[in-house]
Amino acid sequence: MQAVAKLSKNLTRPLFFLAPRTLTTLAAPSSLSNLLTSLGCHTSITHCTNTCLTGRTLLQSPWSAIQHRGAVVLGSDVRAGNVIERKDRLYQVIKVEHSHEGRGKAHIKVELRDVDSGNKTSQRLSTDEAVERVFVETKSYIYMCTDRDGIVLLMDPDTYDQLEVPEDLFGKKAKYLQEELKVKVELFNGIPLSASVPKHVTCIVKEAQPPVKGIAATPKDKIAEMQNGFTMKVPPHIIAGEAVIIDTEDDSYVRRAKA
Repeated sequence: MQAVAKLSKNLTRPLFFLAPRTLTTLAAPSSLSNLLTSLGCHTSITHCTNTCLTGRTLLQSPWSAIQHRGAVVLGSDVRAGNVIERKDRLYQVIKVEHSHEGRGKAHIKVELRDVDSGNKTSQRLSTDEAVERVFVETKSYIYMCTDRDGIVLLMDPDTYDQLEVPEDLFGKKAKYLQEELKVKVELFNGIPLSASVPKHVTCIVKEAQPPVKGIAATPKDKIAEMQNGFTMKVPPHIIAGEAVIIDTEDDSYVRRAKA
């Protein structure tokens, strides 16, 4: 570990953080020496790095621990959306409720979803209980389509790889899915755990009652149907064919979209 610390002080920050991904894929220490030499690194750094690479485990293990393990937190720090490990099983936290009964210890009731089976369960945690929280990866995708079985097809904008996820992962916000919408997916070891849409989404008004002239008391809002198929309240001046921005967190009208 001292060698790793020494390497971090001498290498530039970008190269050091690239190291665990790059160094572990090189065929031999000699290849690494050539890489560091071409980058203008001092010979002492090259020697230090070759020493670290012996066995190809010293540099690899710290990052493996960060990527595949989690952090121990208190029960009071568990939040909805976290992934925790309980009795050798992984659960995604769906809902958290705090409670305090009399003079006893405060407890937390958590609603969990088993990552492997998808089954839901409820458990109680004490606020000072040690809980292992697992780190997940958040990636951006572009929505492509949803098939008849409720499977959503997404595409990675960088690699063009496709990912299939159940529509249920989006919950009630699945109604906002539309072509080329950028969404985010949380994954653990490549398994999709949850998915979300942006806070603000632009939708096209399909049908809306035209403004009524000659009435003194104009209604504050009216119901309009969006091209996505759902209905919502919009101001009375909004007409069919207009693009409007909607807040997906509370399903409220924000403003007209810019032309």
